Amino acid sequence: MKIKDLGIIGDRRTCALLTKEGEFVWYCPGRFDKAAWFSSLVDPEKGGSWSYKYNGKKFTGRSYNKRSALLETNYKNLTVEDFMPLSKKSNGICRIFSEAPEAIENDVFLKPAFGLGLPEYDVDREKNQVTISRSLFLSASHPITVEENHLKFTIPKGETGWAFLSEQPFKEKISEELIFSLKKETLEGWKEIASKIKYEGIYEKEVNDSLRAIQLMTFQENGGIIAAGTTSLPEIPGGKRNYDYRYVWLRDCAMIVSALIRAESNGEEERKFMSFLCDAKHRNSQKILLPFYSLDKLVAQPEENLPLAGYQNSRPVRTGNNAMDQLQLDANANVLIVAKMIYGKTEKKEHWETVVAIADFLVERWKEKDHGIWEEEAKEHFTSSKVIVSKALEFIADFAETDEQKASWLNASKEIRKFVMENCLTKSGAFGIYPGSEKVDVTAALFPIWLFIEPDAPEMKKTIELLEKNHREGELYHRTLENFDASKEGVFLAGCFWMAQNYIMMENFEKAEKIIEAALKFSNDLGYFAEEGDIKSGEMLGNFPQTFVHASFIGAVIDLNKKHNKQQ
Repeated sequence: MKIKDLGIIGDRRTCALLTKEGEFVWYCPGRFDKAAWFSSLVDPEKGGSWSYKYNGKKFTGRSYNKRSALLETNYKNLTVEDFMPLSKKSNGICRIFSEAPEAIENDVFLKPAFGLGLPEYDVDREKNQVTISRSLFLSASHPITVEENHLKFTIPKGETGWAFLSEQPFKEKISEELIFSLKKETLEGWKEIASKIKYEGIYEKEVNDSLRAIQLMTFQENGGIIAAGTTSLPEIPGGKRNYDYRYVWLRDCAMIVSALIRAESNGEEERKFMSFLCDAKHRNSQKILLPFYSLDKLVAQPEENLPLAGYQNSRPVRTGNNAMDQLQLDANANVLIVAKMIYGKTEKKEHWETVVAIADFLVERWKEKDHGIWEEEAKEHFTSSKVIVSKALEFIADFAETDEQKASWLNASKEIRKFVMENCLTKSGAFGIYPGSEKVDVTAALFPIWLFIEPDAPEMKKTIELLEKNHREGELYHRTLENFDASKEGVFLAGCFWMAQNYIMMENFEKAEKIIEAALKFSNDLGYFAEEGDIKSGEMLGNFPQTFVHASFIGAVIDLNKKHNKQQ
């Protein structure tokens, strides 16, 4: 099983991942960050799945129904539609089969608690519904049997069929009419969601695919956007760098929301994000925001290692995340940048009290070492953290309500700029990753994007020169890590798009397009990115789909599109 073969359906509460062969390999009922019931993605033996087979089965292609998340998978003489209903009446997974060319045998293997629990079954033959551990309910167009913990049903040759794995029980027997009613309601719901952002221009399909990815990973109830829909997909196959990304990261979300604003969204998702953060801050009685939160706006659970085989034997398989207590100055600064963009667009200063608290916190704490954008174990005066704090304070000062506020934020911004320019340059004049370091990192490509420095400044030219010399593989780039040799992992796709943006600012469009085209080779047939790509094997690496990467891609394309339009 390869990450690039995975497709996604979802209902903006949770999601399910399936292969080109139509096998569901990941599904957490109820919410993205709950325990998985289909988890063969991280343990093929213990994890649950839902597969089907018939004689002559041959994959020919798959696509979504317009801008929706209803996935149509085509085989020779068969089409299967999979979706998760956008309905207040019911949630779960719906599957519709066209006329069967041969008998289609379905095998549903449900294992709670990431495959570590044991299911219990209650069969209602009159309604043809099986209750699994009083939590899930499988209904189908044809009789279901239970055989050694496997739920099975067969669609005879020449007949159509359907199945519904529901999160709620039904009093009446489920009918085909209900399934198609849910399909219609779901298509209408996604049409409304898609209408909130309308991008037109170069890479139009790819941008819309990325928007779908972000919309799928958005928790509709409160606007939280998770970093990815999975846990423990490795940055290095067989390695230990496997983390749970099913949380709302401030930094990631802020960059995502910034991309949505620039893509001319209607502002709804952005304002929900700010509300999410403010609620989380107050709910946890915190002076300042943590680097990330769970979807119920609480502090994330500590890491726990599960006794599972792992994707391609990459262990440990983790739930929870221990980076929750880190000081990450850039995460809070990113929130200020989003607030500035929202205020500039809406002319309303919502959640101003929280914004002021963040700005004052950064004034107070910027002189401290932090864990940086890559959440390193060691604390340093990371240059990228200082740079974005400086610009965030400068940006938000435009909205200050008192002269004292404005002076405080602008003075701190100037102090930080002075610190960076006097302490954070290498001997050759490039931006080091922290004072005294001779290493550079791809995050420096963001400095002109954040308007900290001109892209053709000597310091930036030297930094880009070193990135090209020491960190480029093919047309793409590796990041720099203090606690790990990043050349052993894949190219870091978000950073590649930042480099493309930098070259766009330099008006080197040919170079920018080469980077974008090379990075797009690490998206799959449905337009999804994981976190990284292995140049040698062509494989995706890391959790999936990685919303941070999708946002970075959108940002680069929007800049390129604007330049194209100006030239016409």
